[in-house]
Amino acid sequence: MTAPPDGATGTDKALTGDPAIDPSEPREHRHGFHTILVVDDEVGIREGCEAVLTADGHAVLLAASAEEGLEVLRENPQTDLALVDMRMPGAGGLEFLAGAREIAPETVCVVMTAYATLDAAIESTKRGAFDLITKPFTSDQLIPVVNSALANAHLRRERNRVQAQKDMRMLEVATEQTRLRTIIDCMADGVIVCNADNKLVLFNPMALRVLPHVKPQECVLELSDAMEPPELVEMINEASAGHNRLSREIQLTDSSEAGVWMVADVAPVIDEGSGQFLGTVTVLRDISELKRVEELKAQFVNMVAHELRAPLSAVSGYLSVMLEGMVSDPETQKGMLARSNERVKALLDLVSDLLDVSRMEAGTIRREITSESIGEIVREVAELMEPLADEKQVRIEIVVPDGLRRIEADREELIRLFNNLVSNAIKYNKTGGRVSISAAEDGHFVRIDVTDTGLGISEDGLERLFSEFFREKRPETAYVTGTGLGLSIVKRIVDFYHGRLAVDSKLGEGSTFKVWLPCRYEAKAPKNGLKTEEPVPQARVVGDGTAAPL
Repeated sequence: MTAPPDGATGTDKALTGDPAIDPSEPREHRHGFHTILVVDDEVGIREGCEAVLTADGHAVLLAASAEEGLEVLRENPQTDLALVDMRMPGAGGLEFLAGAREIAPETVCVVMTAYATLDAAIESTKRGAFDLITKPFTSDQLIPVVNSALANAHLRRERNRVQAQKDMRMLEVATEQTRLRTIIDCMADGVIVCNADNKLVLFNPMALRVLPHVKPQECVLELSDAMEPPELVEMINEASAGHNRLSREIQLTDSSEAGVWMVADVAPVIDEGSGQFLGTVTVLRDISELKRVEELKAQFVNMVAHELRAPLSAVSGYLSVMLEGMVSDPETQKGMLARSNERVKALLDLVSDLLDVSRMEAGTIRREITSESIGEIVREVAELMEPLADEKQVRIEIVVPDGLRRIEADREELIRLFNNLVSNAIKYNKTGGRVSISAAEDGHFVRIDVTDTGLGISEDGLERLFSEFFREKRPETAYVTGTGLGLSIVKRIVDFYHGRLAVDSKLGEGSTFKVWLPCRYEAKAPKNGLKTEEPVPQARVVGDGTAAPL
């Protein structure tokens, strides 16, 4: 740096001892205060730059080598600007630039050199230098370069601050989306969201009952391609066109869901500020149980008249014969007591099933929802059913691959579900027959098949199979005990978890019961790379018939 000429003014007054600022004022209160590092092996350059920059209101840090400069920068990472000599003993300015980029990426660097060549400028720029100033230089030449570099440092920090705020907002939005998705997935009603173009963009597990064609991968689908009931598609199109709210009762047309009725409420979504139409939200509520209430009442009265009275009459008859002394043979008495015990045990099973159905109806069952492996559940059920299978000489086979996606459900309820299916497959099987239990992923579900080589079910029986107290009366099934409530309980459990249930059967050839249970939801990271894994609860207790998060 050269000495200032006579009569110098402005920033050059700093070299004559006439400071441009009040030195008693704290640095952090001065207008335009910045921290500047000067790295140069020449004492004159360091001291000259310090005098000029200090007089201009900046805090100046000094270093005599690149190594020392990096150490100073490491201790002061908020340094705004570094003036660094290109050629110094040991490491040079280019090495300093590389180290500074890692230590303090927001610090702007300006290279000072007496050998200003095009190659030097290109190489400095590649290493991250903002500008290059040629030695020797005056204060009038230095200050504009410093001000320009400091302006760039300000813009760089402001850009990073805005980017950090943007990333934080994006993270908040992603977190809010995850929370919203968790709430929607736990709803007992089906939720379907369409955009302004009537394309499906969001749905929950319950809605899958009317969306049989949706694939596992996330994509935007045409409404008519994804949805089964045409009446519901027409409702959504009507609400979208007229921007009005609609509510109707709709019967599902899928053969596997015959007799299922839904109340569909379709509401348009309008932006309050602009009045722009954004899409529609459809809520589906299952009212099938309400429509079957009267039928269930009648069935219950008939059951009390027959299922309870008949076995009680038989037990009363046996006991009366024995009390009146009409049978004295001990073996005959023992046989009567054994048959009475069987009838009483059947009544106890009936009462237990009735209590289960009653609790399900009232929504008072306490469920502990956990992440469960279908493979573990199926193997436990098979072990429980081994004594009954041995008695009937039936072989149980399990075909469940490893790595199946897990199910969120109450463990005891899953065991009850498959206990009913497997016990029926054994009791209605042929001597020496086989029961096969298999599982595989099927879209958003895990599908479990229970197949037997038994007596089969008639077409009339298939229509009433999951009704309360229904048992198909045929000569082959006359000696098979049961309450007629097992499959009804199975259906209620599957319905609670928003699954599906179907059966294929032919007389004399056996039956296959198919159960679809929704897989555990796992959120994916958004395209901007922010990690937003959904916080899935490990366990939650449900006591009112609805699935609720912790």
